[in-house]
Amino acid sequence: MSQSEELIRDMQKGLLQWYDFTACLSVQDEKREEGKRRAGADGCRPDACILYIGKLQEPLAELFTTHFPQMQTVCASIEETLEENWRQAYGNYFDYLIAIETLEQQSNPEAILRSWKKLLKPSGRMLLGMNNRFGIRYFCGDRDPYTERNFDGIENYRRAYSKKEDIFRGRMYDQEELRQMLTSAGWNSCRFYSVISDLRNPALIYGEDYLPREDLANRVFPVYHNPETIFLEEESLYGSLAENGLFHKMANAWLIECSLDGEHSDVLHVTNSMERGREHALITVIHKSGIVEKRAAYAEGQRRLEKLVEHGRELAGYGVPVVEARMENGVYVMPYIEAEVGQVYLKRLLQTDQEKFLQEMDRFRDLILQSSESVEETEESGKSAEIQEKTRERGKSAEPSKEAREKGNGMEPDRGENQGVILRRGYLDMVPLNSFYIDGQFVFYDQEFCQENYPANAIITRMIATFYAGNVELQKLLPMTALFERYGLTKNLELWRRMEWTFLTELRKEKELRRYHELHRCNGETVNSNRQRMNYSDEAYQRLFIDIFRNADTRKLILFGSGIFAKKFLALYSQDYPVYAIIDNSPEKWGQELEGIPIQSPELLNRLQSGEYKVLICIKNYLSVMKQLDTMGVTEYSIYDSHRDYPRKRKPVVEAGYAEAGSPGIWGKGREPKKYHVGYIAGVFDLFHVGHLNMFRRAKEQCDYLIVGVVSDEGVRKYKEVDPFISFAERIEMVRACRYVDEAVEIPLNYGGTRDAWRLHHFDCQFSGSDYVNNPDWLAEKEFLEKHGAEMVFFPYTETTSSSRIKALIEKKLL
Repeated sequence: MSQSEELIRDMQKGLLQWYDFTACLSVQDEKREEGKRRAGADGCRPDACILYIGKLQEPLAELFTTHFPQMQTVCASIEETLEENWRQAYGNYFDYLIAIETLEQQSNPEAILRSWKKLLKPSGRMLLGMNNRFGIRYFCGDRDPYTERNFDGIENYRRAYSKKEDIFRGRMYDQEELRQMLTSAGWNSCRFYSVISDLRNPALIYGEDYLPREDLANRVFPVYHNPETIFLEEESLYGSLAENGLFHKMANAWLIECSLDGEHSDVLHVTNSMERGREHALITVIHKSGIVEKRAAYAEGQRRLEKLVEHGRELAGYGVPVVEARMENGVYVMPYIEAEVGQVYLKRLLQTDQEKFLQEMDRFRDLILQSSESVEETEESGKSAEIQEKTRERGKSAEPSKEAREKGNGMEPDRGENQGVILRRGYLDMVPLNSFYIDGQFVFYDQEFCQENYPANAIITRMIATFYAGNVELQKLLPMTALFERYGLTKNLELWRRMEWTFLTELRKEKELRRYHELHRCNGETVNSNRQRMNYSDEAYQRLFIDIFRNADTRKLILFGSGIFAKKFLALYSQDYPVYAIIDNSPEKWGQELEGIPIQSPELLNRLQSGEYKVLICIKNYLSVMKQLDTMGVTEYSIYDSHRDYPRKRKPVVEAGYAEAGSPGIWGKGREPKKYHVGYIAGVFDLFHVGHLNMFRRAKEQCDYLIVGVVSDEGVRKYKEVDPFISFAERIEMVRACRYVDEAVEIPLNYGGTRDAWRLHHFDCQFSGSDYVNNPDWLAEKEFLEKHGAEMVFFPYTETTSSSRIKALIEKKLL
């Protein structure tokens, strides 16, 4: 089993790993259990028995057999539990019955619930996992898991299963329907837990009598059955749902605790981080008693709990307020704090008193600087330049160096010029989200992550980034860049952001879970594109967003906007569609140039004749520009969506008379059709050698038309951090001169990945070297291509020759 598969299974276990499975045992049961534990009689029949509706190899069944070995676990299908012999054998036998997403696949769930009741002891409990047909995910555009269509559950399936030939695959219920169903079946005492994001990714669990007190916009990463149909940002809606009494009613799913004796768990809220791996997976549980427990999901994480206590004491020693905590029987324990979370306090402050907000952010920044003694810049000054370079390198890689791993550090010291204060111990979670605001001061908790010799500026950057994460509306009040400038972070901002991303990528196992995230998470571009589609008729949408190049090659093409959208358009499409002019509403930009093209006032349009030009809007918030153009009487315009696929003009494949390696021509008489029409290869092709030639030849043998993308000199320096031996102009000419290559193109500097290339060229196959065949990133790109009807083929390299080997010989003066 791969690491990603293990992580996905572990995530599902988080639904029940927090639950106390000894709670329903009678006093006599507990005494017998305690006696057996003391006697070491593990082989005796346990008094606590679990019936799991499902298969033994499923993640939750594995949880019971490994995490609760003292209990007996029986796995059975619903059909088995309804058999008379089975019911007689197991009548009043089980302490727990667990059914997750299985009951809603039955046509008569009430009868099953009534039958299951007889399988439990008088003090038994049933735990049901049920999806909500009114879940917020379905209002955001997700498809029904059973009908695979939008809105069927919301409409109570009135359009589904309406024909005799329709096969019932399952259905979801709302909360009131479930309560009535349970009551009718004799389950009179039930408690609902709302689950976010869903039953298979239960990162947050809330009891029906508890609401979130933190900003979920930067806590929740929603997952979907079909992310490509999402048109609303679910994570930004939870605050309003809670304020209007809809949080629990519109939860995506529930874990329902049904009790025969009226007793229920005292847990109010659960947070789990099972996706972080065995060493970092922690479960936080808030109890009604006012106690908060943090447990390690696995033995490998126990040391992290102990470090939490140590970190709290260290911070307190430097005068940083922290919530008091202690270890009890291997569990991290702290009191429940009735106070506003720092994130919520600062967000409210920004909306009401910007000056006060800045003062409080200053104070927060000062606490970060106060959290540890600093490394003196004069210490080991002779190593300063070397250390600075190491820090930069560490910021570029998610993998710690061997030395860093041995020391337990994730970042080498950084004492270079303009790098700011270097903290001997940097606490990476000193962010508003991990603090309370109590009696005029920020009080920190959950300071789990600490790095030796860490730049304070990296933590301050993270403080700002986490505050704005998921809160786009805050940028309108005060741009995030204003805080970066306020704290002197701008010069090395790329380094600080890269360090944060390095930390988060490793912590969240982003690389290992990349495929899972691509299958189940949506992105902002998809949401925005789907919203656009809903605002226009089919004809208008086609004209505005799809056929943007209509008339672009017969009229003067004018870009409206000179920002990043315009820069991307020029990088990708200016060779096929030359731009006549760029216009912008900002007077300060008039007279400047972008890629050698003058930026002018929109007044330019009034000096041109109708039918003489085509305007392409290259601005994210395009509505105001559309209204402006409509007012000016401009009708020939479209909108460039920087995330949409617009294929370049395809160069015609030469037909009769084209000779490829001595062949009669692509469509020559008697020629066998090739597997692919358009192929693509990308590379630097420095010191062109026989290995490159072999790759081109093999690729051309499989495709009619071969496009080769060549990395520019700037691209080599940016991504490979070396200077090419041969200039780009000479390298691309060498490639272009190869008889196997039909077209050689420059790879745009910031848009050179497989996905960008496919969106640009719409090739049928990308050919690559075999050294990437097991690379997770390349495998993810391979899956992307396959999803879009293309393929990736790996060729073995020519073993005797490579550019690196030739360069090494040159450097050794052996050539």
